[in-house]
Amino acid sequence: MAVSKNHSAEAVAELLAAGHRHFGENRVQEAERKYPELKRVYPDLRLHLIGPLQSNKVRQAVAFFDVIETLDRPKLARALAVEMKSSGRHLPCLIEINIGSEPQKAGIAPNEAAEFLALCRDLGLRVEGLMCIPPHDQDPVPHFLALADLAQRLGLSRLSMGMSNDFKHAIACGATEVRIGSAIFGSRA
Repeated sequence: MAVSKNHSAEAVAELLAAGHRHFGENRVQEAERKYPELKRVYPDLRLHLIGPLQSNKVRQAVAFFDVIETLDRPKLARALAVEMKSSGRHLPCLIEINIGSEPQKAGIAPNEAAEFLALCRDLGLRVEGLMCIPPHDQDPVPHFLALADLAQRLGLSRLSMGMSNDFKHAIACGATEVRIGSAIFGSRA
């Protein structure tokens, strides 16, 4: 997917005109500013929320996005479940795994993933896969392999891992989705 964070609607429109349809945004507010007209012109555009989701933005996220990739805590799971039931939009979700056990990063610890997945399913959420961002100062391959193994053990088929600098490794490790920003759009402002 093309990550359009901090890039203009015009840059996204160029990619849409070339045939690309899967995009990722980090923030609800930026997506709401950038994508309404693009979604009208390109109804087959698929927009993934790939950044942190605050509980107070759940209603907007469920209404606007097509996939939530950063399901990372029980409070958010409960809020998403309530909003999806209320709105009738049951979006696919990916659980964000803190694959490097980094204290500054969001995500479910790998050893808590099975319990969290069970909670999400009990709430009625459509969890289809896992996502991760490995530590930037380490070889990503062991982390990608660990996420792929975890997904297999949990019976999940979607793996969102890999970005512009490591997507080839992610694909080799089983990624079904990669998040490419700077390699497509250039450096962010």
